[in-house]
Amino acid sequence: MAYEQILYEVRDAIATLTLNRPEALNAWTDVMAEEVWQAMHAAGSDDAVRVIVLTGAGRAFCAGGDVTGFKSAGDDSAFPRSLLHKLPRAYDFSRRPDYQSRAAYFPGIGKPVIAMLNGATAGLGLVHALYADMRFAADDAVLTTAFARLGLASEYGMAWALRNAVGHANALDLLLSARKVRGEEALRLGLVNRIHPREELAEATYAYARELAESCSPLSLRMIKRQLWELPFQTLHEALIADSADMMQTNLSEDFEEGKLAFKEKRKPRFKGR
Repeated sequence: MAYEQILYEVRDAIATLTLNRPEALNAWTDVMAEEVWQAMHAAGSDDAVRVIVLTGAGRAFCAGGDVTGFKSAGDDSAFPRSLLHKLPRAYDFSRRPDYQSRAAYFPGIGKPVIAMLNGATAGLGLVHALYADMRFAADDAVLTTAFARLGLASEYGMAWALRNAVGHANALDLLLSARKVRGEEALRLGLVNRIHPREELAEATYAYARELAESCSPLSLRMIKRQLWELPFQTLHEALIADSADMMQTNLSEDFEEGKLAFKEKRKPRFKGR
């Protein structure tokens, strides 16, 4: 489909979703929210895609919510008519309800999602980055929760996701102070997985994404991602039971047979995700 506020491209088994409002530092709108949802699920259901990269055009990832771009109650004027019929969404009983909300659905996409933070990442932008599986950032990218300095509360489960990423004390610090974090501190806190000079960020991110796409089983990636995002809701015993069932399933998979054969023949595996 055609998009108004994002760009979507698939290359080398990697789908790239680019927030495309550079003149507004990619501030988040209802239109953008719907288009990202559509593109994420398109990538998730496309067998040609194995990894998803989410980034921003220009000098920002996403500078937060654009209050001028959010639809008021009963106002459809700012919303594309082609998208209106898709809302509200049907509830999917096969997926955890926690990962079906407006911002928290990235964990329910069965492929790794890498947020490539090329610049300012604030408020609602940081919310979405936190629901990605990994965050690779430019070393000068500024990250902030923002809310406390605007007179707002944390939204869309950011407190939960942030605490999950950096721990209770650090989450409180970042939410209460809404201070700016970048570079080595963001890496030390666990707010990002990797940092790179801005001019090297894209190359490093896509090199990692290609490694996943070319060398790792899509079945393994899907199941391991689900295992990790299920953990906050499980006891150790429940995790052990679930892991045992998953291991049994993968032991009987075509990908495992191909993995063993590739290892024996000293070549790259040709996984099919089955």
